[in-house]
Amino acid sequence: MKKLLILAVPILFFTANAQDKEVKIIIDSLSDNIYMLTGQGGNIGIFKNEKGLFIIDDQFARLSDKILTNLTTISNQPVTMVINTHYHGDHTGGNENMANKGATIFAQKNVRSRMKKKQKEKGNIIPSSLPVITFNEGLQLYFKDEKIKAFHVHNAHTDGDALIYFTNGNVLHMGDTFFNGRYPYIDLKSGGSIEGYIKASEKALFIANDDTKIIPGHGKLAMKKDLEAFLKMLKEITSGIQKEIEAGKSEEDITKDTSLTATYDVKGYGDGFINSERMRKTIYTSLTK
Repeated sequence: MKKLLILAVPILFFTANAQDKEVKIIIDSLSDNIYMLTGQGGNIGIFKNEKGLFIIDDQFARLSDKILTNLTTISNQPVTMVINTHYHGDHTGGNENMANKGATIFAQKNVRSRMKKKQKEKGNIIPSSLPVITFNEGLQLYFKDEKIKAFHVHNAHTDGDALIYFTNGNVLHMGDTFFNGRYPYIDLKSGGSIEGYIKASEKALFIANDDTKIIPGHGKLAMKKDLEAFLKMLKEITSGIQKEIEAGKSEEDITKDTSLTATYDVKGYGDGFINSERMRKTIYTSLTK
């Protein structure tokens, strides 16, 4: 048994390394100084400024070196600031590495609380991974040619979500309150809800105009019309499930009823992380909590 374990560790190590090498980092320019980075995990927003790089989310720790190397293609300046859109590891996993290289971490206050709680449960609190500046409802950051606004949206994907808007660049990062072209993951155990998720999309649409470039937590770069289609999907499915609940249908009935999501299933919304059955179950659970 011991020999098997000894062999398994390097096998897993080399497998992970091979997978990391296969992760393709792509950086798309959205304006003269704002970019979107896709890799593995949540989409990263990047703002190049006179003091360094301001980034939104930082994916996984094991990808930090690869991400930082790719960032040198747009600037030799260091990452000085990171703002997390919420606490999930595919958006905050690189915090410790970024902080150890001098970055200041920002987030809505519930992000720090949930990260610390998770780390405590695992018996290993990592202070440098935690946001050192937190806000409640909102935050504004001023740069020479840009003003960045962070808005807390309540009980959407989690209870600590933030929308980040570049007012001059007209770019909006929505974190995981928007999965472009896919059914979203709503973390009910972390304070998320379908009602809050819908309100987050409505808030974003209030901020955006027809020219706004929208960075989703997952999926391709979007425009206002894409978010409108996403919100329409959320409202239609939620309305249909609410009617079934009022008619006395059970969780099992609704979870198995493919007609409730059929319109969007054929469009590929269920091909991502959350399939149609899980989407129906999540909405039912949220509406009956």
